[in-house]
Amino acid sequence: MAISETSRSSSELPLTTADSNKATAKKLTLVPLIFLIYFEVAGGPFGEEPAVQAAGPLLAILGFLIFPFIWSVPEALITAELSTAFPGNGGFVIWAHRAFGSFVGSMMGSLKFLSGVINVASFPVLCVTYLDKLFPVLESGWPRNVCIFASTVVLSFLNYTGLAIVGYAAVVLGLVSLSPFLVMSAMAIPKIKPHRWGSLGNKKKDWNLYFNTLFWNLNFWDNVSTLAGEVKKPQKTFPLALLIAVIFTCVAYLIPLLAVTGAVSVDQSRWENGFHAEAAEMIAGKWLKIWIEIGAVLSSIGLFEAQLSSSAYQLEGMAELGFLPKFFGVRSKWFNTPWVGILISALMSLGLSYMNFTDIISSANFLYTLGMYLEFASFIWLRRKLPELKRPYRVPLKTPGVVIMCLIPSGFLVVIIIFATKIVYLVSGLMTVGAIGWYFLINYFRKKKIFEFNEVSDDLDNDVNGAEHPKVDDHDS
Repeated sequence: MAISETSRSSSELPLTTADSNKATAKKLTLVPLIFLIYFEVAGGPFGEEPAVQAAGPLLAILGFLIFPFIWSVPEALITAELSTAFPGNGGFVIWAHRAFGSFVGSMMGSLKFLSGVINVASFPVLCVTYLDKLFPVLESGWPRNVCIFASTVVLSFLNYTGLAIVGYAAVVLGLVSLSPFLVMSAMAIPKIKPHRWGSLGNKKKDWNLYFNTLFWNLNFWDNVSTLAGEVKKPQKTFPLALLIAVIFTCVAYLIPLLAVTGAVSVDQSRWENGFHAEAAEMIAGKWLKIWIEIGAVLSSIGLFEAQLSSSAYQLEGMAELGFLPKFFGVRSKWFNTPWVGILISALMSLGLSYMNFTDIISSANFLYTLGMYLEFASFIWLRRKLPELKRPYRVPLKTPGVVIMCLIPSGFLVVIIIFATKIVYLVSGLMTVGAIGWYFLINYFRKKKIFEFNEVSDDLDNDVNGAEHPKVDDHDS
């Protein structure tokens, strides 16, 4: 491949058999993409309750009101610009690779993938946490473990059946899982006492839990970038989908939080995962509690499906770039899905799902934080390095502006690192060291020709080091 060709998107390159399969696969359109983004990030207000337990109603409300502007909006803007400029399934891996070369690209891929599969592991746990309020036998022991295992296997198979199916399923799951919260919020209005919103709580602040809850509930906007190659007209669809998803997600968190904190007065310690269901019973009766618990299960399914898809397609994109052996990108003959990526992602998340829930989300946040520093740096450097690259959507700021836009959320990332626990430092440290070792191991495999690799990675490194970049034409991916 000529070096000048590397600045093109994957759809401009000669089609391989895999590419031909992808070209005939059904593409994601706007509405399914909106709901996939929604489930990449939130999936509903499930999981926001610990913010109240950690810091009281006022700080929880302020957190979900202010944090989207500090974190979600900048991350969504970066994703919109770079996903439309580089619409391939590698997503953020492509961005880091084009900016800094193969080592940084590999580290970005490893850190984001590990944070992704850890995050995927949390959803069967969250699902069973809601179910055990209906079926106490699932609170602990082998019934809980079997339930986590069975749900992971079944949901992974659904993912295997195709991204278009997952996308439309996300629409249905999103609407159904949110409906009981709309009912609860409406029924709570007569019982709301606004002075309760101003409470700072009656216990010592748990800043580690507070910040990790906010971060976990409002991050992973860039995960959808690994699906860019599966989206119809990504240059037009991505920015609009991200805009709608940001607004939709923030409203879906705030309305139930305002309703419950204003209508229900309970001990702060009761605000743990699953409390929204208990609050629903206090507000309207057991029927609404059961409805919300069913909604929580459906939401967990949507979250699992969306994020497992991102992890699986990321592996396929990394195989296309040459960061992983070709077999990581193998697609199913029946459903045209990257079954190897799905299998690996599902097995890793299954192994991690038996960790403590707080440790799961804290470890995912920590690794994601390290990856985001690379992402911010890549975004800024690509602006400077490739000023002539056509960006169908461009963040309306010049270089000093984008630097400031990235510095503000970077400051928050420092807070996540500072408040991490020892077990999180240990898990994240081992995985980071493993990511560095993985880069050199892959290079060894390539050198010894133990596995077959694509050679695009080397071309991109040459391209990064000074080749001229023609503009990219707007096209359907």
